[in-house]
Amino acid sequence: MQTAENIDYKKLYEQGQLKIAALNHELANLKKLIFGSRQEGFIPEPAQGQAVQGSLGLHADIVEACKITPATKVTHQASRAEVITQRKEHPGRTKLPDHLRREVIVLEPGKDVTGLRRLGYEITEVLEYKPGELFVKQFLRPIYIQPINLAEPLFITASLPGRMLEKCMAGESLLAQMVVDKYLDHLPINRQLQRFERLGVTIPQSTSNDWMRSVLTSLTGLYELHKKQVLGSTYIHADETTIKVQDENKKGKTHLGFYWAYHNSENKLVLFDYRPGRGVSHRVTPYCFSISTIRYLYS
Repeated sequence: MQTAENIDYKKLYEQGQLKIAALNHELANLKKLIFGSRQEGFIPEPAQGQAVQGSLGLHADIVEACKITPATKVTHQASRAEVITQRKEHPGRTKLPDHLRREVIVLEPGKDVTGLRRLGYEITEVLEYKPGELFVKQFLRPIYIQPINLAEPLFITASLPGRMLEKCMAGESLLAQMVVDKYLDHLPINRQLQRFERLGVTIPQSTSNDWMRSVLTSLTGLYELHKKQVLGSTYIHADETTIKVQDENKKGKTHLGFYWAYHNSENKLVLFDYRPGRGVSHRVTPYCFSISTIRYLYS
């Protein structure tokens, strides 16, 4: 029989503090599941002999999902470990359909987690594309607890790989395909969305427009480099084409704009540049023009 003299109160206190920390962490993730976005979720660690189940049934069984749809499991060692912090979830993010194939990627933290207790997983899903198929790249990041400070234990998980558009549902392969379809094959965005809908995924027009705007903004540096190469020639051809442009200040009105085309004959490069007029003040500034070229452009 255990008496008061041989009870290890310090050990009982430490166990209690760890239990409180684990329950607080699970409570925070449960609130995130109920009140936050459904795009990123938390799956607690299963009990012995039980399958992995999402809290309140909000997530499908990972084991059963892997049986139904083939998945490629790739383990990646992250470069550093980071402490889990409460993130502000996107309020309007759409949950990716369950029927899409999941490519599961497990990201382990770079820090040694030997002997640490795993609480569950942080789940991030990204919509990717390959010809004829939309699929989901699912990142599973195990969550470990390190009881350095009993009052505030350290939660360790791997970092997500760098992305072109952070916190965006669309992956790089999908964004690249949409840009090529629109600007190389001249396929409008609304027709692309109709194709995706036939594959079982509905994407709002406003969302896809935001994606394209962000991608083009990210490519500004590449455009400036291309412009420098085109205009750096000692001989260049130039011509303009008129285009009607909607006026932001007058609803329903348009004004006449000009698309300038510049051809670098030496390197066989072409640059398209929009200007609101054809005057000298509206023409793109040359980087390295000869006198004869300048006369030709501004005559």
